[in-house]
Amino acid sequence: MSRIHKEHLQAGYIFGDTANEEYVYLPAGEVGVDHPMCVLERQGSYEDVELEEAAHLIDRLTLKPCSHPKLGKRSF
Repeated sequence: MSRIHKEHLQAGYIFGDTANEEYVYLPAGEVGVDHPMCVLERQGSYEDVELEEAAHLIDRLTLKPCSHPKLGKRSF
């Protein structure tokens, strides 16, 4: 499942839990780099996480594709 999550992140999809205000996404500036860093957003705080870890967090936190309050459905 993680491979699919990584591909969706690289395509700009945002995963999240709107009730808990948790989101994981790949910013536009990280597209195409060798080791992209995703953003883990939790209640207004931001943390950089590697793509592999972001895919793992999607499974662990049971995040689903969603609409971000500021970015919309896609991060780019």
